[in-house]
Amino acid sequence: MIEETLTETAGAALPPVRHWPAVDLAGTDFDPVLAELMSEGPLTRVQLPNGEGWAWLVTRYDDVRMVANDPRFSREAVMGRQVTRLAPHFIPDRGAVGFLDPPDHTRLRRAVAAAFTSKGVERIRGKARVMLDELVDELLQDGPPADLTAAVLGPFPIAVICELMGVPAADRHAMHTWTQLILSSSHGKDVSEKAKREMSAYFSDLVGLREGSTGEDVASLLGAAVGRAEITLEEAVGLAVLLQIGGEAVTNNSGQMFHLLLSRPELVERLRSDPGIRPRAIDELLRWIPHRNAVGLSRIALEDVDVRGVRIRAGDAVYVSYLAANRDPEVFPDPEVVDFSRSPNPHVAFGFGPHYCPGGMLARLESELLVDALLDRVPGMRLAVPPEQVTFRKGALIRGPEALPVTW
Repeated sequence: MIEETLTETAGAALPPVRHWPAVDLAGTDFDPVLAELMSEGPLTRVQLPNGEGWAWLVTRYDDVRMVANDPRFSREAVMGRQVTRLAPHFIPDRGAVGFLDPPDHTRLRRAVAAAFTSKGVERIRGKARVMLDELVDELLQDGPPADLTAAVLGPFPIAVICELMGVPAADRHAMHTWTQLILSSSHGKDVSEKAKREMSAYFSDLVGLREGSTGEDVASLLGAAVGRAEITLEEAVGLAVLLQIGGEAVTNNSGQMFHLLLSRPELVERLRSDPGIRPRAIDELLRWIPHRNAVGLSRIALEDVDVRGVRIRAGDAVYVSYLAANRDPEVFPDPEVVDFSRSPNPHVAFGFGPHYCPGGMLARLESELLVDALLDRVPGMRLAVPPEQVTFRKGALIRGPEALPVTW
């Protein structure tokens, strides 16, 4: 890693700025640069491949939760700044929920909260199970070998999030195409922006048609909130786009889960022989798998804040690493070990604080259904190639296998 000369501020030496190239990693390998940064101290300074300057990186569990939940660190203040970042292009829409602070952030989230509660998610459990069974039926009918990503892990989360969003089945393919173009850094800014505009136009029409709706899907909830003048149509569309895109993250998460499980048959055998541990095991898998490359969205310190004896100055950019927090040995003994009996397991795989992922319960439901269906209905499933030959997505913000070749 590239190291800058120590600089002085208020009489105290700042840690050096570390260049974090965030290269594409193989399989479920933990980022070696992040591991090194974690070992250097609770707060380090990093420079990512794009944007300008440097940012603080917070890696300890307690500090990550504090920063994520502290109003002195603002997402909204990032707007208009070219903070050092992973993504080559940075195109947040003003008013997008990911870049709002309370109370506006709270107001937007409240509009769709009912769809993502345990009751709201349970509402679609039966439909989700039917859709998954149909995909597994086709998988078994076509016979081995198969690409588990193309056959099940890709279409299932798309179908589920579209069901929850109120997007008709006929439009699922378009949603998937737009999402892939928005999430990939390899197509360029113009392609990504065009896809985002097209998805936004789609949701503008869909939500606009549902003002006054009493439906329980997200588009109906947003339409009703617009009709009551609680949120604007523009705000509703920004939130819908974020939720739709986030729904496909399950494809990558579950791809990593099954890559890990099928690479380590002893884990699969444990889940098959003792189905009662599956919910706890899924939490452990969510804690352990490296969901993303590098870090997500930054925050800006609104005032001077001391964290672990380090002064973060007003205006400084700050990143938290949930991946690092999930490997904090003070909270998770033997953090590198996949331990299905780990309890308690207060992982932060879905984030923390106001920006906690609203789809956390939905993602856990999908993971439970996938593990049950694939382990029980395809008992002989195994990787069709050596684990190291499974290719993972290149240039993606969210990590996951491009294809997962299996046989049985």
